[in-house]
Amino acid sequence: MMFKKQDGFTLIEMLIVLAVITLLLVLVVPNLATQNHDIQNKGEQALIQMAENQTQVYYIDHGRHPSSIKQLVNEGYLSTDEVANGQKKLIYVDGDPTKIAIVENEE
Repeated sequence: MMFKKQDGFTLIEMLIVLAVITLLLVLVVPNLATQNHDIQNKGEQALIQMAENQTQVYYIDHGRHPSSIKQLVNEGYLSTDEVANGQKKLIYVDGDPTKIAIVENEE
């Protein structure tokens, strides 16, 4: 009696594939977290630059700097002063309207 040749993967082959996939995940996932943090930082820096530019536009339009970030929002120069779904907000650094930073929202 002849046995038919069975096609398929052996248990050892499956374990090797799972080990390779696990190794790739261990190497890739931490890099994704780091890249996400870098992207968020670059986005915040771009937002700060845009807010500083809008402060200059306000100065050109009115001949004076806005008294607060809220004033830029209220007059339509910025859409919001909140960042990261309200977890952070834009502020003037040491009251200087030409220097803007992002800080944790205390409200």
